Amino acid sequence: MTGSGEGWLSDGLDVPDVDSGLWVSRVDYIAGWREARDVADRLNRALRSVDFELSAVRAVASTNGEGRGVVRLTGCPDVVDRLARILESHADGDGGAA
Repeated sequence: MTGSGEGWLSDGLDVPDVDSGLWVSRVDYIAGWREARDVADRLNRALRSVDFELSAVRAVASTNGEGRGVVRLTGCPDVVDRLARILESHADGDGGAA
């Protein structure tokens, strides 16, 4: 669900903290990415369940320089703003989740 279907390996498997795009040997980036992919898929299912189009906002699996999974939210500013308003409306008075 995280990918576009054109290539699972290139969809979100980036390592932005490593210089020149080179990966560090003996770092298991795939394991971190798989963990992030599972969570990104869950969030994308939740977004779809409340009528968000994944072409407008979606979670994307990635990794950091140490190979840890990272989930990034990407989307059109107006749609992300709508998501933020929904989350804010569900927050309690202390700014946390209700």
